[in-house]
Amino acid sequence: MTDRVTLIRERLTAALAPIRLEIRDDSAKHAGHAGARGGGGHFIVDIVSPAFAGKSLIQRHRMVYEALGEAMQSEIHALSIQAGTPDESAP
Repeated sequence: MTDRVTLIRERLTAALAPIRLEIRDDSAKHAGHAGARGGGGHFIVDIVSPAFAGKSLIQRHRMVYEALGEAMQSEIHALSIQAGTPDESAP
């Protein structure tokens, strides 16, 4: 697990108390890309949290961005987010 994945996991866990959190580092697929050359990574986050209940998709994404803070400006170049509630992710 990369340090960036650990950073993302710690911040999202502290802010949103997810019941499921999966993070994939896709940075290697983007080697040579302008953002990758600048040091930012490409990540996919699948997060399920009760904190998203009653929130729109945009509000949920903003909550994730807010939790990640300045890492969005330095450590993360691209982020794909799948954000749901426990009820939405139930089988």
